[in-house]
Amino acid sequence: MHKYIYILLILVVTSSWSQELNCNIVVNAQQTGNENVQVFKTLERQLREFVNNTQWTNKSYKNQERIDCSMVVTITNYDTDRFQASLQIQASRPVFGSTYGSPTYNFNDKDFGFQYLEFQNFVYNPTQFESNLVSVLSFHIYMILGLDADTFSPNGGEEYFQQAQTILNYSQQNNAKGWKLEDGRQTRFILIDNILSPTFKEFRTVLYNYHREGMDQMNSNPKEAKGEIAKSIGMLQSMNSRRPNSFLMRVFFDTKSDEIEQIFSGGPTVNVSDLISTLTKIAPMHASKWRNINF
Repeated sequence: MHKYIYILLILVVTSSWSQELNCNIVVNAQQTGNENVQVFKTLERQLREFVNNTQWTNKSYKNQERIDCSMVVTITNYDTDRFQASLQIQASRPVFGSTYGSPTYNFNDKDFGFQYLEFQNFVYNPTQFESNLVSVLSFHIYMILGLDADTFSPNGGEEYFQQAQTILNYSQQNNAKGWKLEDGRQTRFILIDNILSPTFKEFRTVLYNYHREGMDQMNSNPKEAKGEIAKSIGMLQSMNSRRPNSFLMRVFFDTKSDEIEQIFSGGPTVNVSDLISTLTKIAPMHASKWRNINF
């Protein structure tokens, strides 16, 4: 009897502390000319274990609720323990009543320099800088968590975005690129600054409306759902008028442009003339995709 109780307790504890992410991580070192060096394989394994086994929130996630995401670390140069790389992050969330995953995050972090010794421990401290490698990964993990939560409830990702801001603040002491205003216009600093700024307040409302009122209704009423998606995209016009060609707008359409093209290039017909006009104005870099919208 005691044995069964013990097993039950193990199952309960394991379930209650199930991690949040289902993240595939690849370390690509082809550009170095030494992609078969063991340190790259060890780094890949350690990163995968760190990201997937760390408890990032105080919430309980079932296995099927874990967020699907991927990270590709492309090493461009290394010397002993110093690495220069870029980091491509993608994430998606499930759409109700389907097996489809709607993309929520697509970001290419080009300023990813770090130090790493094979088999060193990775430790995440929510209030203290440990290493630039841990900080960059942790920052993007909280971006993934925040964006995902915003698609399920209005401003649901606030605590995660605040933690991303905290990571940015304490990582500035490291003097690595991407953490400060002067580091450029397409950085971690600009991204989280835009997310939390009232200047871009429509962005997070759009995330919720687009997914909960649009994508999640696609299975039951696709025509109405497409109308809601078009309406939510229209809300971005105010944001664009206030700050034209913002980095946050670019991140949104880097993530969503393929999906928007597919949604409005098939299925039940809806009036898309206003949508196409809006898309062409606020996201001209994807004009070739908008020309494929013909319903």
